Amino acid sequence: MKALWKRYRDVSLIVKITIALILGIITGFIFGEDTSVLAPFGDLLLRLLQFIIIPLILFTLIVGVNQTRLANLSRMGGKVFLYYVATSALALIVGLTVAGIMNPGEGVTQQTDQTVDAGEHPGVASVLLNIVPENIVTAFNEMNLLGIIFTAIAFGIAISALRGSTEHGALGEHVYKMADGLNEATFKIMHVILQYVPIGIFAIIAQTVGNQGMNTILSLGNMIGVLYIAIIVQIVIYIVLMLLFKVSPGKFFSQARTPMITAFVTQSSSGTLPLTLNAANNLGISKSLYGFSLPLGATVNMDGAAIRIAVSAVFAANYTGTELGLGEMLAIVIVGTLASIGTAGVPGAGIVMIATVFTQVGLPMEVVALLTSVDALVGMGATALNVTGDLAGTSIISKTEKEES
Repeated sequence: MKALWKRYRDVSLIVKITIALILGIITGFIFGEDTSVLAPFGDLLLRLLQFIIIPLILFTLIVGVNQTRLANLSRMGGKVFLYYVATSALALIVGLTVAGIMNPGEGVTQQTDQTVDAGEHPGVASVLLNIVPENIVTAFNEMNLLGIIFTAIAFGIAISALRGSTEHGALGEHVYKMADGLNEATFKIMHVILQYVPIGIFAIIAQTVGNQGMNTILSLGNMIGVLYIAIIVQIVIYIVLMLLFKVSPGKFFSQARTPMITAFVTQSSSGTLPLTLNAANNLGISKSLYGFSLPLGATVNMDGAAIRIAVSAVFAANYTGTELGLGEMLAIVIVGTLASIGTAGVPGAGIVMIATVFTQVGLPMEVVALLTSVDALVGMGATALNVTGDLAGTSIISKTEKEES
């Protein structure tokens, strides 16, 4: 058993994940809905990733804040925010352009009177207020990433101030060393969890393919195909930006592919966060940057969701014979950008965002119900792009920080 475990551990993680994906797809097609018996293995992976999120964010940020000056942290924060807003708007434009050229939904005659409860859009103001949690325990219990980030930065700054004071300098050093030790311990746990990732991915992809089947895939295949083409275009844009800022795309994707595949299978940006943080660490990015930018990105930066909004809007317009003028397209870009931030952390966030934009531009809500039938297939690609955009932006901003230092 020890020899078998050593052989498994020594195989590259991406090789194990690729094999898991292939086996999962084959298993799903062969056994169909019977693959539901594998659900506990997939649920365990999601639980393990959720379990490690809070200590990763908390200790990484506390240590990161203490490794940089506050002026640098403020400058990096401004760059991260501008990048996230700009790329979300760009992703919407890419989605509208690709969908406008390929016209998904044209000729579709299927009718539906089904309705869907899209949930309530909380608004940007509510999200901004959630940055400051009512209490720390609630922020941790509700997995409020913005609140956890705020808490970590507040304590990080306080510890930095302690270390710099003449009266409490030694105490500050002790607290910092404890946080640094806990941060290293968290990464040790993370490395163990990584060994289980392929097993969980196999279970999740087998169950997803088994439940969706070919009928659902073919029914809205045109719309799904257009969305994935738009996602590829957006990734090409990331590569161009990387080349402009002298970031090696080969080195980037060698580390990014694991969180990308995990995000694709799990459909959870926040759930994939431990793997994204690990990838940033392997890329040699400063903890003070990725400890802040990646948790924030998992909450508010949703380039994949933005493309999903744009393609869904064009699909709905073609499906119902509604014409989208320049004004409606501009509204989709503006409202879609705000909605991708305002729905952060809401269950079924993709549906909430689409419903919000549809309401704004006067598209029928019945089409939202139709789109939910392929929600898993669409969500996979969108989530993978969300994670890619977060890590790409962090890599680019890291390069600009090195040039300024």
